Amino acid sequence: MSSDHDFPALLSLLDDRSAAFREALATAPALDAEVPTCPEWTLHELAQHLGQGQRFWAAIVTAGASETPPPRPTEPAPAEREALISWFAASTDQLLDALREAGPEAPCWTWWELAQSPQNALAAARRRLNETAVHTYDAQLAAGTPAAVPAEVARESVDEFLHTCCSTTVAWPHTPATLAFQATDGPTWHLTLSPSGAHATRTPTTSPDATIRGTAAEILAVLHGRTPIEALPVEGDPEPFHQLYAWEPEA
Repeated sequence: MSSDHDFPALLSLLDDRSAAFREALATAPALDAEVPTCPEWTLHELAQHLGQGQRFWAAIVTAGASETPPPRPTEPAPAEREALISWFAASTDQLLDALREAGPEAPCWTWWELAQSPQNALAAARRRLNETAVHTYDAQLAAGTPAAVPAEVARESVDEFLHTCCSTTVAWPHTPATLAFQATDGPTWHLTLSPSGAHATRTPTTSPDATIRGTAAEILAVLHGRTPIEALPVEGDPEPFHQLYAWEPEA
């Protein structure tokens, strides 16, 4: 895992994306608006999902090293707009306070294995930044104010996604391949898929079999399924990208 930001900078970016999410809540025509990129949710339900997630991870970080996570929050978010915005702000404050109190190296439970992302507060902060950035993008679409994920947040989030969500020691079930994700406004990441699993790096060990190109925000949207793979130019065989998207490794 390689972050381009120190811990305070990561928390500042997380705070900024939370503020952008609240702005989408404030300007949306209605809280029952459907979220185009999450069609099973209304904007209110999206806010509840993300806010409960912030509170859940605040509890995880506060609990420290553990083999199991604390209970997930189940209290519903307020229905009224101003109360919902305040509740969401408090949710983010709980997470930021927990992260600052713990410090970046503090161990905590994570759903990912200790492959390329550590099981600590730094990795938790990066995961929540990624989640908040993408759902802010979703909320802005629902509010009718679409905006790309800021470049520095998108670069951080692509790196985090490849090292956390794509990295595994579970054997790749298809023909081995190396995929390149080339950001036109940032670095190029390489993902090696083999019988030993999936391994992400910024330092290529071999020539890629296929390369997808776009801004970091565009690549992030593809990784999260917000836009189709075909929306970006691919050099080489695109099939491994589709296989990666459909892959659900079981440990």
